[in-house]
Amino acid sequence: MRIDQVDLMIVPMPLVRPFQTSSTRRWTLSHILVKVTAGDDVGWGESACTPEPTYCEETTETCWHLLRDHLAPAVVGRSWNEIDALTSLYGKIRRNHFAKAGLETACWDLLSRSRGVSLAAFLGGTRGEILSGVSLGIEASRERLFDQIAGYREEGYRRVKLKIAPGRDVAVVRDVRERFPDLPLLVDANAAYRPSEADALRRLDAFDLMMIEQPFAPDDLRAHAAVQRELRTPICLDESIHSLHRAEEALALGSCRIVNVKVGRLGGLLEAKRVHDLCLARGVPVWCGGMHEYGIGRAANLALASLPGFTIPGDVCGSDKSYAEDLVDPPIRAVNGAIAVPIGPGLGFRVDEDRIARLAERTARISAD
Repeated sequence: MRIDQVDLMIVPMPLVRPFQTSSTRRWTLSHILVKVTAGDDVGWGESACTPEPTYCEETTETCWHLLRDHLAPAVVGRSWNEIDALTSLYGKIRRNHFAKAGLETACWDLLSRSRGVSLAAFLGGTRGEILSGVSLGIEASRERLFDQIAGYREEGYRRVKLKIAPGRDVAVVRDVRERFPDLPLLVDANAAYRPSEADALRRLDAFDLMMIEQPFAPDDLRAHAAVQRELRTPICLDESIHSLHRAEEALALGSCRIVNVKVGRLGGLLEAKRVHDLCLARGVPVWCGGMHEYGIGRAANLALASLPGFTIPGDVCGSDKSYAEDLVDPPIRAVNGAIAVPIGPGLGFRVDEDRIARLAERTARISAD
C-alpha cells in the first residue's frame, strides 16, 4: 500500500442545541476530515478535536498544523501493508493524538476497503449492533433537561450521561433520579473537581449511578484511586487514559473500575483496540466515548464498539442527536437505542463529498508529486 495523496478539510457544523460541559459551551464544531488516496482506493478519517485546549492540549489548529506539516508528509509516497507499519512512519512525533487519529482512521478505512471487508470485521468485531446512550450537557432549566431525557427514553436510548461541575451536581442528579427512578444514569465531570471537593462525589454515591466519569485531573491517578476505594459507584476514567501504558497504570493503582475508550484521545483505532484487549483480559468493562463526531468519525466508533469488550452502552448515538444533516449516507441512526454495525467494506457508509466541499472552510492537499 502506497499513499499517493492526503486531502485535509476543516468542516464546521452547527449543533442542533448548544452543549455545555464543566469548561465550555459550544454551538458549532469544526472537525478536520482526512481523505487518503492510494491508486483507485480511498479512505476517510476524522480528527474530532475541540477549538480550545480544554479537553486536552490539542486544538483544531494544532491538529491542522500537525496533519498538514508533519503527519501527512511522513506517510505520502511511503509503502506499508499493516497499520503498525503505517504508524511507525510517524513514530517519532510525540503525542498529538487527535491529529494522528484522523490520519490513522483514514488508513484503516483505506486498508479494509482495499481488502473488501468491513472495518468492524477487520478490527475483530463480533456484534451485529451496538447499544447506544446519549450525553446531555449542563442545562440551566430542570424542565428542559427533563424534556430531553424523556424524549431520548422514548426513542429507546439505553442510558443517559449528565455533565456535572462543582455546584451543579448533587441537586441536579437528585432531581433527575426522583423524576426517573429506573433510568440507567451516569455523570461526567470532565476533570472539574479537586480532591478537596470529593465530598460531592461521596454524596452522589446515593443515587444508584452506573459510574462517575473523570472527576479529577487527568494526571492524578492516585486521587482517583483514593476516592474509588470509598465509593460503591464505579469510577470511569476518560481523559486520564491516553495510552495502553496509562491504562495499565490506572488499573494497577485501582484508579477506576470502568474505562472509556476514545479513538481520538488514544491516537487512533490501533491503540484503542490495545486498551480494549487489556481491559477484556482483566475483566474491566469498557465503552466507546465520543466527541460529537460527524458521520465519518461516528462510523469508526461504531466499528470499534463492535468489539466484544464493549459491554456498556456508549456515546455512539444517532447523528441526528447532534446535527441536522450528516456527512455520510445513509445517515447514522439509532433504532430503539441500537445501531446496526455495517457490513460493507471499510466504514460501510458513502461519504457525501459534495456536501463536504460546500461546507469546507479550509482545505489542503499533500501529494507525492
